[in-house]
Amino acid sequence: MQRTIIGVVLALLVVTATVAAQHQHGDQAKPAAPAPAGSRRVTMEELHRAGGVPRGWKFTLPDGGDPAKGRQLFADLECYKCHLIQGAGFPPTGGEGKTGPELSGMGARHPAEYFAESILSPNTVLVEGPRWIGPDGTSIMPSYADSLSVTQLVDLVAFITSQGGGGHAQHDGPGEMQTVGPYRVRLVFEPVGERDHAGAHAGRGAGGHHAPTPGGTVGHLMAFVADATTGDPVPYLPVSASVQTQGAPTKVVKLVPMVGRDGFHYGADATLPQGAQRIVLTIGPTTMRVVGADRTRYARPRTVAFDWSAPAK
Repeated sequence: MQRTIIGVVLALLVVTATVAAQHQHGDQAKPAAPAPAGSRRVTMEELHRAGGVPRGWKFTLPDGGDPAKGRQLFADLECYKCHLIQGAGFPPTGGEGKTGPELSGMGARHPAEYFAESILSPNTVLVEGPRWIGPDGTSIMPSYADSLSVTQLVDLVAFITSQGGGGHAQHDGPGEMQTVGPYRVRLVFEPVGERDHAGAHAGRGAGGHHAPTPGGTVGHLMAFVADATTGDPVPYLPVSASVQTQGAPTKVVKLVPMVGRDGFHYGADATLPQGAQRIVLTIGPTTMRVVGADRTRYARPRTVAFDWSAPAK
């Protein structure tokens, strides 16, 4: 019965997400072998520009996974041999000569479905990267579609998405994806010092480095706003962030369109006060001309709230 359910899930993946989410496996050292039938190659930059999932992604994973059980599965399946999670206590990677993408902090960068697709159907989307595609043009990641029950899949994904901190991908704040009206929105705050060259980020001032202040954490606030149906970034929107801190006036930060290492986003250099509890994004009506049946799609203002006091997921 469990294998039948997994088969149905895979069918949904193929039918509803032809360009389904990641698998972060590619090869840059040699000319790329042709992708298997039904696969598509993308770069990591393209994937991040779309908010962490390819265009048209609609698969939804059930809630309620148990990260503790998922961690045990991660160990039992020996996933740590290819995927490093810093500070998780697993043995070093590379024991079999294979190294997949590091998962430290990746829960803050991608929705749960991104990881579920990678586990079930790693050849659907082949993300180009060092030694992640084999000589035959397929992912070095095996499929676990016939090895996991639905409950096990949900638990394993819950463990991976719980890795919201640690490693180079760490961000302050939840970083989860939320849907409001026609938009899929993700909010990320990256403190200065998390990048090798903080001043290189688009929108930073000359020199780029800011000294820490007693009043909060200095960094770059980024709102990734994509169309909820297509996954495409939506430009020409007035976006502002209201930072709410108990016992202090609400701080409003205007976010402007920019492109950086993480792709197109609305951003601003900002200082988040210590004890910030909630950040509310306000997305105004678009200033661009929209034609056809979608002409009113982005015409209404929207607000979406992020609980900043919650631990990263």
